[in-house]
Amino acid sequence: MNGPLDLRVLVLLLVGGGVGYIAYQHPDVGVALLVAVGVVGLVYLLMGSGENGDPPAR
Repeated sequence: MNGPLDLRVLVLLLVGGGVGYIAYQHPDVGVALLVAVGVVGLVYLLMGSGENGDPPAR
C-alpha cells in the first residue's frame, strides 16, 4: 500500500458496507452472499497455490 489509506482499502470498505446493509435488510440474500464470498476466496487461493501455497502475485 502506498499510504495510510490506499484506494483499494477504501473500495473494499465501501463494498463491504453496502453488502452488509443488503444482508441486514434481506437475510436470505445475506446467506447467498456469504457463500459466494467463500467460494470466490477459495478459488482465488487455489488459483495462486504453487509450490509454496502463496496467494497469486500482483
